[in-house]
Amino acid sequence: MADEGYLRFFPYDAPYDNQREAMDRIYNSLAREQDVLFEGACGTGKTLSALVPALEYARETGKTVVITTNVHQQMRQFIAEARAITRKEPIRTVVFKGKKSMCHIDVGYEECQVLRDTTREYVDTEQDREQLEQREQELLEASQAGEDGAAEARSTVMSELETLGDDLSDLKSNVCEHYYNNLTADTSEFFSWLFADVRTPDDVYEYAEQRHLCGYELLKEGMEGVDLVVCNYHHLLDPMIREQFFRWLDRDPEDIIVAFDEAHNVEDAARKHASKTLTENTVDQSLDELEDTDDPRRQPAKNVIGAFRRALSQVLDDTLSYGEKKRVKENWKDLPIANDDRRDDLTLAFLQTYSGQGINADLEQAQALGAALDQEYEDAYKNGETTTRQECQTLQAARFIALWMAEGGKGGQYPVVSVRRNEQTNEVYARAELYTCIPQQVTRDLFDEVHASILMSATLRPFDVFEDVIGLEDPATMAYGLQFPEENRRTFAVETPALFSSERGNPETQAEIADVLRDAIRMTPGNTLAFFPSYAEAERYFELVSGTVDAKLYRDEPGQSVEDIRQEFSNHDHAALFTSLWGTLTEGVSFDGNDARSVVVVGVPYPHLNDRMEAVQAAYDAAFSDRGRDAGWEYAVEIPTVRKTRQALGRVIRSPEDFGVRALVDKRYTEAARRDMGKYSVRGTFPPEERTEMLDIAPEKLKFAMLNFYGDKDAWGPEGPPAP
Repeated sequence: MADEGYLRFFPYDAPYDNQREAMDRIYNSLAREQDVLFEGACGTGKTLSALVPALEYARETGKTVVITTNVHQQMRQFIAEARAITRKEPIRTVVFKGKKSMCHIDVGYEECQVLRDTTREYVDTEQDREQLEQREQELLEASQAGEDGAAEARSTVMSELETLGDDLSDLKSNVCEHYYNNLTADTSEFFSWLFADVRTPDDVYEYAEQRHLCGYELLKEGMEGVDLVVCNYHHLLDPMIREQFFRWLDRDPEDIIVAFDEAHNVEDAARKHASKTLTENTVDQSLDELEDTDDPRRQPAKNVIGAFRRALSQVLDDTLSYGEKKRVKENWKDLPIANDDRRDDLTLAFLQTYSGQGINADLEQAQALGAALDQEYEDAYKNGETTTRQECQTLQAARFIALWMAEGGKGGQYPVVSVRRNEQTNEVYARAELYTCIPQQVTRDLFDEVHASILMSATLRPFDVFEDVIGLEDPATMAYGLQFPEENRRTFAVETPALFSSERGNPETQAEIADVLRDAIRMTPGNTLAFFPSYAEAERYFELVSGTVDAKLYRDEPGQSVEDIRQEFSNHDHAALFTSLWGTLTEGVSFDGNDARSVVVVGVPYPHLNDRMEAVQAAYDAAFSDRGRDAGWEYAVEIPTVRKTRQALGRVIRSPEDFGVRALVDKRYTEAARRDMGKYSVRGTFPPEERTEMLDIAPEKLKFAMLNFYGDKDAWGPEGPPAP
């Protein structure tokens, strides 16, 4: 394929050398219907490297490209790139978000579905009435002219008109005016406006709101035959949403090319989409619902749902003492119920408390009753008998219990009960959950059914592990490190004590790390990003360093606006931002030049090693026992941790002219630890070319190394560098 083919979609002067190579390889992989794993260092143009050949191949073969991310900053970047592309080679692009964020009347999904169906029926009935009114007028004229049978036919038509009038009256209370206008107005102007540029969901919402239209439904109508769709992960990872999504595109799955950005996040996102929950409140509402029906299937439903409710209470009582229950807070707290040699405690309690003709038979009856009640609720809302669309709690409960019994004992599923306190009522209530440990149970079907996928990130390696986890077979793999001059960066592994959780409270360790942070901040001619294993550790060192450096200090906290703090931090010329490696600033956020000249990673940010993580490790050990490695620890803990660290390091050096220092503050990053600390050393998990750049250094030497590096770059102004 000649360059001129795909380069028509490249919006800038010329691609980097690695971009051109990646484009060729991706195009050829798509032609072979081969998935692609594409690692490219931050700031090296991954998005265009994937989009450009994908758009070319899709244009040639009549397919649609779907690019997706779960990072808001990346969504904005996609829009910017798509706008740049369409100014050179026009493409039809739709940027799609969920219904909730675009609804003009703020109703839930089920209610919206009924409103939409009712509105469509209302419009169809109006059209029928118009036709009958026209026919009635014709028959009136015929009757006045003396035609035989015209008067009798007119009487029949008038009777039908009266019935239609009653139908319209019944339907009117559940009509969405915005969607009604979609169906009855000329919306061609909207689609001309939509494809004249790349419009954001906010643009669409504002346009539709001004004209009293439903922008969400208009977008769905406009997706047919588009070149590019930008969306969130859940449109592809949720099987039910994915099926609808492809239908809106009017594409079979084999006509879809999927590109996942920040693909290292697919593992956790898929796990969340696969996991199913049922709260104690839903079970209680289901039992109340059953009391209000006289359907003969009520008793079988009460048998299974009531027994499950009693089992939940028993698990709570057996697991939590009175004092422990008093200490439960508003966040969910897991209660371990899994057993190594038998089914979980909740299932055992359920089997003990159940009485009836048989669990499976009663569950079938419960689900059938739930489906019937759900249809009644929909009909009542549709006919104007209720003002909201009631959801059937019995159906939800019965389906979950059936899934729990069928899947809860299988490998890769972790049954768990959690508790939390309701802030309004102060009551403690429980939730049963089937937690999916192995993401490929969700992702494999997606990758099998689409034409091909491109999964890109700055941190995908080791590729074989990623292939195992998400279920890819024989993908093309490519990795490009930083293409910018190596002399523009230094990566130091600082030999401070290993910040194990048992070491974090040690005053001597804290003092040594605080000194390293002070040195890094002082010796940085610009801003410093400091990442920690948790927000609590970020707060600890923020307090230790505050007042001891001549720099403005910021602390990122959960619930704060990331964009607001990033903007304020970037506006300073000498500041430091303290945050968690598990927060939102580690990826998808750009800091250019002095906005973040140095980045410091303190500690190794292992995830919280709770029972869920142990279940994931056990599942990986069982699933990948033939790999000749400690799959549980490596797949579930070590590799995701190093990916998170590498993402943080990528916040600096974003262009060929940029320069900076990356400091890893924990001896587990050093070469000596690789020899002496066994599996707790993480140096060997970094890609080879990144390891070769790491320079081991004593804590007290870091300030001199930074002084020399930034001095060689003439990074300080006329006043010169600070004294080391």
